[in-house]
Amino acid sequence: MATTGTTLESLTRKATRPKRWDDPLDPAMTDATLDRLLATEPFASMNQSAFPAGTPLREILRADSAVRHYTIGEIILRKDDYGTSAFLVLEGEVDVILRSDLDPQLLGRAPKVKKGLMARIGQLWNNNPEPEGWSKKSPRASDKNKGSISKKINSVYLQDYPQIVSEAQTVALKKGQMFGEISALSRMPRTATVVAATAQASLLEFSWEGLRDIMRYDAALKKQIDTIYRENSLKNFLSNHRLFSHLAEKDFVQLCEEAQLETFGDYNWSGAYRKLAADGDSTTFASEPLIVKEGEYSNGIYMIRAGFCRVSQKYGSGERTLNYIGAGSVFGYEEIAKYWKNPNQEMQSLYTLRSLGYAHLIFIPTAALEKFANRGLSEAEFPTITVPQFKSDSENTGLVEADEAPSASLMEFMAEHRFFNGTKSMVIDMDRCTRCDDCVRACASTHDGNPRFLRHGPMIDNLMIANACMHCVDPVCMIGCPTGAIHRTSFGGEVVINPASCIGCGTCAANCPYDSIRMVEVRSSQGEFLVDEEFQPILKATKCDLCVEQLSGPACLNACPHDALSRTDLTRVTSLTQWLKRK
Repeated sequence: MATTGTTLESLTRKATRPKRWDDPLDPAMTDATLDRLLATEPFASMNQSAFPAGTPLREILRADSAVRHYTIGEIILRKDDYGTSAFLVLEGEVDVILRSDLDPQLLGRAPKVKKGLMARIGQLWNNNPEPEGWSKKSPRASDKNKGSISKKINSVYLQDYPQIVSEAQTVALKKGQMFGEISALSRMPRTATVVAATAQASLLEFSWEGLRDIMRYDAALKKQIDTIYRENSLKNFLSNHRLFSHLAEKDFVQLCEEAQLETFGDYNWSGAYRKLAADGDSTTFASEPLIVKEGEYSNGIYMIRAGFCRVSQKYGSGERTLNYIGAGSVFGYEEIAKYWKNPNQEMQSLYTLRSLGYAHLIFIPTAALEKFANRGLSEAEFPTITVPQFKSDSENTGLVEADEAPSASLMEFMAEHRFFNGTKSMVIDMDRCTRCDDCVRACASTHDGNPRFLRHGPMIDNLMIANACMHCVDPVCMIGCPTGAIHRTSFGGEVVINPASCIGCGTCAANCPYDSIRMVEVRSSQGEFLVDEEFQPILKATKCDLCVEQLSGPACLNACPHDALSRTDLTRVTSLTQWLKRK
């Protein structure tokens, strides 16, 4: 047999495999700074021996924290931004702006950076000839304010700060107090804007990975964060709800004291879901934590703060899914409101409520509702649960859907696969799809020749939910990422991956319940496969980024010539049914 002279060494190039702490939040962190931090509360009171040898407290702080300095009026966090950091006040004060009508331009809002017409045309000729070429030039962090330790980089200030916030409701945080931890850990948008209130304010910024690791081994910090949540986030959440927005300050305090914080399911719920799906048991109600059972006494309401829940009702010998509800929804108020109007009737729950995956809820007892809730709401303002209205079919012993309601089978399909999590799911009408693959080619042209999705996925009837990133409300793919490479963009909230800090561990791909993230072998710009010292390939994660740089939006959607594809918000099933009825 003739030989080509090609050897393994000629096809590969050795490279150093990235590690957990190769990319610290502050590369300039010194031992002297670490000594000062460890002598500061709450770290001074922590039992360092409780931390394992592989992740000591000192090294967590070295890799996952940074000391930031701010001057008066400088914005630290902005309401509705996404972020993965929490902050501890070391010196000075900061103001949390709870209620304000600040001009968005004052907060430094700016339009998204989009490719212009020439750049979009140019990408047709500038595609990388090698698949998944790897560049380390992109910044680590999703937020430009975190790109440098210097506060001079891209800082946003509120000029004449005292005058600007004179009419705003603020809460001052001083030395030793923490903020931003709830949104960092729960993957939710920031609930308030935070601004430096003194001439010199020093803060310690934690990445959520570092905060997670410290909470794992220090019970006191975990308890402190729960207390902070009650005093700040819970109060802010309740004060903005129409049931309680009329309350005075002292009443809010009492309401927060009577509210109960409850968590159901696993924080990293995708692992359990994947096991159930593999066992063919993903629809079993018994696998979902029971919160409220139909027919039981309604002793209060549940307000969903994060996650999703299934609303079901008895049907024959089993149960039928009526709806799935997420953050902002209220369960149980309808029964109590009816009781207020007719005290002679029994106050029983009309539906069953179960946690789908992970859910964080606020329980308000009936007694607190009677004392604090706004009973002056009109019928249309009642926070009720929307359920499909079914009608009988005289020619069928089953049920058929009403004109504007989803079918019962569609509801079960959505709940079974947890698709209600997606805000931009790729839905394909297979009756219209001609399998031309224009969507795949358009995606490839936009991403250097490499498509970011598969035209494949679970189906019900003629409907396919493709294996493309859905940019979830609750992106469990972020859980466990050791470097924070997978994150949300600051403005649009799209879930993206930073290849510069991705170490190829595969955690995000394993966590994604929808098979929308893939681990690929990467090459140098010359086409050589990158391998480590043991000649094992170096991988990185890739996924749909919703074409964040494209002025026209998702290329796949724009390229479909038959209107067979939609990027649909499945958190509201009505948006899907309306699209299906467009014919």
